[in-house]
Amino acid sequence: MSGRGRALVASVLMAGATACTIDVSPTSTARPTRPAPPTPTATPTVAPTASASSSPTATPEPTLSLALPGVTDSRVVTAAVTPDGDTLRVTVSSTATERIDELVLRWHAELDTVLRLAPFIPSDDRIRDGGPPLQQVWTKWVVGPGEQGEPSGTISVGWGPLLPGATLEIPLVATRLGEGPVEFDLQLLAGNDLLSFEGGAPAELRVVVP
Repeated sequence: MSGRGRALVASVLMAGATACTIDVSPTSTARPTRPAPPTPTATPTVAPTASASSSPTATPEPTLSLALPGVTDSRVVTAAVTPDGDTLRVTVSSTATERIDELVLRWHAELDTVLRLAPFIPSDDRIRDGGPPLQQVWTKWVVGPGEQGEPSGTISVGWGPLLPGATLEIPLVATRLGEGPVEFDLQLLAGNDLLSFEGGAPAELRVVVP
């Protein structure tokens, strides 16, 4: 082979070697990326609402009511109240075997602001000189506190005596000072001791005047 031929073969071999060279340098491999963890979202907290208390509420006292006396009397009476125009008629009967020396009717003093009750009608004849003899069947008329233990804030009218098995009809003069119906407590006592109704109930009425 001539020198020119050898040079051509050498060139071909070098070119092939160059073309067959493998690049072994590391290549960057794409790696999957992890998704970012979700950011926690704040959940609003609902504050508990205060519920209405289930405990019972106290029942208010009726207007013109009276506290029960500390002492009671076991003698039994029956009673009824009848409005009659300008008069309030209180009928009391005794079923006791003993006489009640003084029957006392008692009501709240503030009743006077709407309905004034009195055991008689005041008149000049009762006080004038030379007038008719002063006769009365009631024994006392006291705005408490009184000298015989009548409590403050009450009006007490005494009547009697009430004999065993007897009935008293007590007319009270009623003067209207306000409009509309009126309700009030009326107690029946022997002195300051509350009498009894049948069965041992306290002798107290809830009176309604239309």
